[in-house]
Amino acid sequence: MRTALFPRAALCVALGLALSPAFAAGKPAMLDKWTGPFGGVPAWDKVKVSEFEAAFQAAITENRAELKAIADNTAAPDFDNTIAALEKAGGALNRFYTYFGIHSSTLNVGDMPKIESALAPKQAAYGDEVTQNAKLFARIEAVYNAPEKAKLTPEQQRLTWLYYTNFVRSGAKLDAKQKARLSELNQRLASLYTSFGQNVLFDEQNGYTVLDEASMKGLPADIKDAAQRAAEAKKLKGKYLIANTRSAADPFLTLSEDRAAREKVWRAFIGRGDMGGEHDNNKLITEILELRYERAQLLGYKSHAHWRLEQEMAQTPERAVALMEAVWKPGAAAVARDVAEMQKLIDAEGGKYKLAAWDYRYISEKLRKAKYDLDMTEVSNYLQLDRLREGMFWMAAKLYDLHFSQLSNVAVYHPDVTVYEVKNGKGQHVGLWYFDPYARDGKRSGAWMNAYRNQERFNGEITTIVSNNANFVKGKDGAPVLISWDDAETLFHEFGHALHGLLSDVNYPTLSGTSVSRDFVEFPSQIHEHWLATPEVLNKFALHYQTGKPIPAALVDKIEKAATFNEGFRTMEYLGSAVIDMKLHLAGAGPIDPDKFEREELKKLGMPEEIVMRHRTPQFNHVFSGDGYSAGYYAYLWADSLTADVWEAFEEGKGAWDENVALRFRKNILSVGNTVDQAQAFRNFRGRDVDTQALMRKRGFVEAEKTAGQ
Repeated sequence: MRTALFPRAALCVALGLALSPAFAAGKPAMLDKWTGPFGGVPAWDKVKVSEFEAAFQAAITENRAELKAIADNTAAPDFDNTIAALEKAGGALNRFYTYFGIHSSTLNVGDMPKIESALAPKQAAYGDEVTQNAKLFARIEAVYNAPEKAKLTPEQQRLTWLYYTNFVRSGAKLDAKQKARLSELNQRLASLYTSFGQNVLFDEQNGYTVLDEASMKGLPADIKDAAQRAAEAKKLKGKYLIANTRSAADPFLTLSEDRAAREKVWRAFIGRGDMGGEHDNNKLITEILELRYERAQLLGYKSHAHWRLEQEMAQTPERAVALMEAVWKPGAAAVARDVAEMQKLIDAEGGKYKLAAWDYRYISEKLRKAKYDLDMTEVSNYLQLDRLREGMFWMAAKLYDLHFSQLSNVAVYHPDVTVYEVKNGKGQHVGLWYFDPYARDGKRSGAWMNAYRNQERFNGEITTIVSNNANFVKGKDGAPVLISWDDAETLFHEFGHALHGLLSDVNYPTLSGTSVSRDFVEFPSQIHEHWLATPEVLNKFALHYQTGKPIPAALVDKIEKAATFNEGFRTMEYLGSAVIDMKLHLAGAGPIDPDKFEREELKKLGMPEEIVMRHRTPQFNHVFSGDGYSAGYYAYLWADSLTADVWEAFEEGKGAWDENVALRFRKNILSVGNTVDQAQAFRNFRGRDVDTQALMRKRGFVEAEKTAGQ
């Protein structure tokens, strides 16, 4: 999931004070308050890419004026005139970042890359200007330390703590020389992050693999048609083009019978950002790591990892590493068992080759079919994107009484995007959900959720606007889009993030929705993957794209029996990335050669040679195109521990659709945002701390270890 460039609590945002007519007249129209239905909606028709730089300057000029009004207030600092004053923001800067973020991630074409590169250091500099504002911080600190803080509501106390902590962690207490150096570091890092992401995007758009008809053997018609259309778009008549993105590469690697073609596609995909030349990311990574280490030292932390994890549920790198180590051994053992079975299958078919990384998906699917009589291409015939979207809506209605209806009168930024109004069972408006499902040039790969506007109520009842974004390949001439089981799980996962935002029920926008710790935010999304596999969803919405008949019960039974099949691969592919991320950020000072580091550390760890990290270091956008998940990719595993334990709470009740458990989950987890410490929020739901053994049970490792020991 992608988050805003800056945490809202560390941003100075508009208070809505009057500006001079001359300034207002010169302000780009994209900064205007949103108008229209639902408390206002983004005005895409007012957005001009050529005005982004001017809009940013106008937004921060307005913002400086409002900050000055708060900092220069002669009244004694209190919650209302300092903390609440900052929260009454929304203004021009938030609207700018909504538009700019969407163009950066989904419409990064034309002049946009150049504009993004130009603005990155300026945005970082302004963020530092805010958090290094001594007069403003003095007021925040005064509210934080005042005895009157005890009289505030728990939510107000939490908000005050968050403002104070974010400012301190951003260098508010450094001396002038240290602040200047910190700002230099942040500006340089912002430029490096932008270059890193643009390099990956370049390799994804230009590193495609061109193949002939023979190389497409084994692929279903919809994938072949898409590859043929992609080739024709590049004027490669009679050829097939496999885009250098996960949504294109994974299906090919799973289904293509041509081993040489699989290797070609695999090498292109895992080589993104690592091809040498001007778009190679290795030198950028070396510098990023050095600058992050220097910044952490400047802020008083042992390493970047220690700085990043201080406010997470894990709190320390050591706790995160301990969880990863606990899962590594059973994960690697599961891979060893699977590899042995796959090699036997290769040998039995007269393959005369040793299983390699580009074979893994293809042979594992053969093994799945042999062991469970389960062909996932057969399952895909029942996984229509439009039907699954309706299945997500049905899930939301049954669990949380949320109801979605498509709108036709709300502007969008691209024809692919659809908009839905969300209401509760009483017919009251809850929010808007934007859906942008298809791949296109200028759109970064993967899937993610955004919040265009956070829910709040202290400054009036303001409902949220959220979006889900994916990279599915459009069907030919409007044909149904069929997706894989893994992609269907991802669809439900990202929708879980959206539900987290939609169900927010707090007063202050900084504490709203998904504004929680990184190793908690993936928990409400991961748990919603589970409802995809329920018979109720599959029977209603997994309908054959040709016959319209529901998925057969026998096929559902096979899916259930094979639920933990290939879990070793999924675990180790992910863990490789998570462990290397953490080790890179614990490595300390000195230049690091990322390719060498990755290779040598994985060898020390005993990474199965048949598996490559899910995100190799030179393409690891989560970690190097921003601070986002840096030293934090472990978060998915931490969150999955919470997920596994909470799913068992449903199973201990009346099952997946237990209304009472769903209500408690909504009340204690989904609605509270960051108003409660996340560990306490979990305890409020479960009645205790997390049981990490639930994770082992979920992944099938407990039973596998028992079987192996017999």
